[in-house]
Amino acid sequence: MSKLFSRFLKDESGATAIEYGLIAALISVAIITAATTLGTTLSNTFNGISNKMSNASAKY
Repeated sequence: MSKLFSRFLKDESGATAIEYGLIAALISVAIITAATTLGTTLSNTFNGISNKMSNASAKY
């Protein structure tokens, strides 16, 4: 049993796949966060432009 356990501890074949999975997950979280922030900023910008255009057309 101890031989099996020590062999399991030395086996690193699955560690690389797990590391790549963690890196991919971190990159995905960063992309989602950036896209959400950018989307909110763009939405606020276009809403501001729309409001200014509405106010300008109401004057005439």
